[in-house]
Amino acid sequence: MEPGSFVDWRGNTINKNMHGGVRAASFLHVLTVVTNVVKIPNLLNLVTYLRVTMHMGVSRSATTATNFFGATSGFGLIGAFLSDSYIARSRTMLLFGPFMFLGYGLLALQAYLPSLHPPPCNIEAELNNCKEVHGWNATLLYTALYMSAFGDGFIGVCLPSLGADQFDHEDPSESRKQSSFFNWYSFGISFGGSVGIILIVWLENYKGWDIGLGVCSILILFGLLIVAAGLPFYRNHVPEGSPLTRILQVLVVAFRNRKLELPEKQEEAHESCTGTRTGSAGALSQASSLKFLNKACINRGNNGAWSVRSATKVEETKIVLRVLPLFISSMVGYISNVILFTFTVQQGGMTNTRLGKIHVPPATLFIIPNAFQMIMLAVYDQFIVPFLRRRTGYVGGITHLQRIGIGFASMLLASVIAAIVERKRKEAVVQMSLFWLAPQVVLLGVSDVTSFTGLLEFFNSEAPRGMKSIATALFWCVLGVASLMATLLVEIVNWATRHGHQGGWLEGTSLDNSHLDLFYWVVAIVALLGFFNYMYWAKKYVYQHNPRIVENSADRDSL
Repeated sequence: MEPGSFVDWRGNTINKNMHGGVRAASFLHVLTVVTNVVKIPNLLNLVTYLRVTMHMGVSRSATTATNFFGATSGFGLIGAFLSDSYIARSRTMLLFGPFMFLGYGLLALQAYLPSLHPPPCNIEAELNNCKEVHGWNATLLYTALYMSAFGDGFIGVCLPSLGADQFDHEDPSESRKQSSFFNWYSFGISFGGSVGIILIVWLENYKGWDIGLGVCSILILFGLLIVAAGLPFYRNHVPEGSPLTRILQVLVVAFRNRKLELPEKQEEAHESCTGTRTGSAGALSQASSLKFLNKACINRGNNGAWSVRSATKVEETKIVLRVLPLFISSMVGYISNVILFTFTVQQGGMTNTRLGKIHVPPATLFIIPNAFQMIMLAVYDQFIVPFLRRRTGYVGGITHLQRIGIGFASMLLASVIAAIVERKRKEAVVQMSLFWLAPQVVLLGVSDVTSFTGLLEFFNSEAPRGMKSIATALFWCVLGVASLMATLLVEIVNWATRHGHQGGWLEGTSLDNSHLDLFYWVVAIVALLGFFNYMYWAKKYVYQHNPRIVENSADRDSL
């Protein structure tokens, strides 16, 4: 880490003894917990809200929920671009994070005022008498949802990147703390989700959606105030201008120089570059792939950003292009995860949700994977990683891509189990217990411990310093685009299975007259294809930074 590329909140050069480290990261962990107390239960319970309160159908409520999550990731791209290019990450969160607070406030207001939502009715028993939300009320609903998604997207991409900035990956000690930060970041998500599933779901289901959503709004405001209190302690990366422009410049110059001859040795090509290595790319390795981009370094006698590029910028572009196949294959791999999370809650609503004399809301079932994640993440970080590190020599015990692959395999198995359980539910004479859904939910928990954390750390560790927020946005985009692809898959299956006046597999008024079990088998096939596609690209990938432990100070960049 070069001190000149990081400043404190007033723009002064940082002091590593005062700025950054575990203390600075602790403020961000608080916001991680608080936002997930709000976000996770509402993602799980949103379908129930849209069905029960807004009276949407099975298919529309599911697609609205997945589109909402997809929009969060899309807005995150905007936040990543701004924070990497023009505004420090901490300021980006504090400027745009309040939109999440306002969005949940509007949702609470709509749930509170009877004139802003349809009159109550039992959508399962009185389907023809239930009036679906429409007109101005529907506009208000979507405005509130996407306003909260806007703020959430900005917070989501900036928070882990800002946390990673608090540790110097060139320092072996801080490099291990940075890896540990991502594990505890995931722990914060699981812990916050567990608290939210108990507290927020209970408030929304038993005290009223207006109270539950109002508490969510207040919690977001509290979290943002905590982050603001930590401003004096953060290491803030100095934005270096648009990374997308730098990539485009390399591609354009390389194309213009396509007919020119490269020097015999790649090192000579780099010596002919203008500019010096500074800031974010000081630790970039000399990659031997995508050699045609090296032609962007050839000086034809004209200076300027659109005439010749430095080796640093060329290597940045190579990193992004090499990651793209894994980015795309991970989207396909995550489709099953999104669908299972969405429909498992609806499945739970059709089961016996009583545990003795206690009624268990379907969304509360996800306390099982969250508790499992918290235990596994703590055990993984404190015991498994040190053990595997001694055995394999990898900083994280296993490589990021191996960890992600384990998660995708878990999603595939969860899809198969979900199909079998749903068939059994429909054929059961006596209403099935909610806890039959536990195996698929636990496997989703395994996928989050492995693929979720693995993808986040992979994108963040492989990205150049000036593209950390973009890298985090790519991670959220994997989940967001997977949500949109899940919506598309639902629409395609409905279209393909629609016959005359008979609706598609998922167009029934309830799951009892739908074919969710058959749809889950389609999801399993997609998951299988996605898994093999991911494995192909993962096997071909060469890490930018050596994931093995290197004690020699001369090799610290590989950490």
